[in-house]
Amino acid sequence: MTQFSDRILAPHPFGTEITEQQLIENFQQCTLWEDRYRQLISLARKLPALADKLKQQNIERSGCENRVWLGHQRLSDGRLHFYGDSEGRIVKGLLAILLTTVEGKTPEQVLQTPLTELFQQIGLEQQLSGSKLNGVKSLINTIQEIANTYIH
Repeated sequence: MTQFSDRILAPHPFGTEITEQQLIENFQQCTLWEDRYRQLISLARKLPALADKLKQQNIERSGCENRVWLGHQRLSDGRLHFYGDSEGRIVKGLLAILLTTVEGKTPEQVLQTPLTELFQQIGLEQQLSGSKLNGVKSLINTIQEIANTYIH
């Protein structure tokens, strides 16, 4: 994969059509775990399936109970585009939340984004099983490591 490109691999609506503020507002309206669960499933449905040719082993992430892929590309203006997929609906919804939060940001902005706090703010952190929470933390670490590779 080339380092700089303006042809977006695996486009999705997160961070552009679906903003972080919309995400927070939608989850804050949920009073029950079942409502948050439905929000996650809805987000998962909006994340297009990743083409098989993009599901490369080098972007498959461990630390999740379902198979999950998280790739990225750096655009010519220096911003990052993240994309991904998962075999699990909940994990795919959690991935969509992360994509919403980091999409189109510079590596410096990604590193300044309090990703863990977002899950607390929308009421998911205390609802997730230990393994799913570990999976989210693993994805957050991967996103931060990716952003870090571009800081000089």
